[in-house]
Amino acid sequence: MLRFGHIDFLWGLAAVPVFIVLFILVTRWKSKALASFGDKSVVNRMMPGVSLSVARLKFTLFTLAYAFVVLGAADPQIGSKVVEEKRKGADLMILLDVSNSMLAQDMAPNRLENAKRALSQLIDNLHDDRIGIVVFAGEAYVQLPMTTDYSAAKLFLNTINTEMVPTQGTAIGAAIEMGMKSFDFKDGTGKAMIIITDGENHEDDAISAARAATEQKVSVHVIGIGSAEGAPIPVYQNGKQVGFHTDSAGHSVISKMNEDMCKEIAQAGNGAYVRATNSNSGLNIVMDQIAKIQRKTLDTKSFKDFEDRFQFFLAIAILLLVIDFFITNRKSERWSRLNLFEVKKT
Repeated sequence: MLRFGHIDFLWGLAAVPVFIVLFILVTRWKSKALASFGDKSVVNRMMPGVSLSVARLKFTLFTLAYAFVVLGAADPQIGSKVVEEKRKGADLMILLDVSNSMLAQDMAPNRLENAKRALSQLIDNLHDDRIGIVVFAGEAYVQLPMTTDYSAAKLFLNTINTEMVPTQGTAIGAAIEMGMKSFDFKDGTGKAMIIITDGENHEDDAISAARAATEQKVSVHVIGIGSAEGAPIPVYQNGKQVGFHTDSAGHSVISKMNEDMCKEIAQAGNGAYVRATNSNSGLNIVMDQIAKIQRKTLDTKSFKDFEDRFQFFLAIAILLLVIDFFITNRKSERWSRLNLFEVKKT
């Protein structure tokens, strides 16, 4: 099986017909110019060393050399053998808080964007693990089912915002239950959850949900995002901030991270708790813990191992250019003396 590593380079071959057309036009122009001097036989005797056939040979060598250079640059590859690759990994479910409190700006630029940026870096560092995303506020929804398509994961991550869950609140327990439903427990792979939240849980019993997860050998880790001092929650209209959320008395609502709640969930889920900062998301600490869970073969892929063959094309191109370099545009005196069709006078 033949393929090209850089197939776009083959467009360079489109220049070959252009070279041929230009050579033909130049050759005709030279012929007409010589004909304007007088009779062709007389002109040839006046320039006994000039050979048009040598010019054609040199052009042919140059054009072939150019074509082989283009083919070599396109990196032709030949499939030589079939290789089987087994992937071993675990299942990782991200539970991301998208409640309005995640817009608080005590984390730059805000809590949600800070979390998304850290998750993007996490995805970049994954290799064989499957990843899924659940978003939650007052309700929980699966944003991305389990997948090893990390490009798709980053695409879905970029679309997450606080408006995608219409019901406000912070139902961490519902998110854990939704994450558990997304796991395939038949494959025997290790499983873990990472909850990224400010911990303002007002909807359900997240601690009981975390304990239930550990009964099925799923560890629940928590990253607390926000500050103890808290920050007001911005209000946006048409993408522009127009103020802050206020209570019935007209005072700005201050959203503070509930660190005690985050710690209790992590403890109940037999996982780690890390408080995120502007300089450190804490995901590296959590991933060190997740690295210890059991990994099993997820699937086996068969593919051809290709070997590069560009060097042969480049070698031929160099050889043709060397030959072209040593050929002059003048007739060889040795060949001129050899006239096999000369009629000797008797």
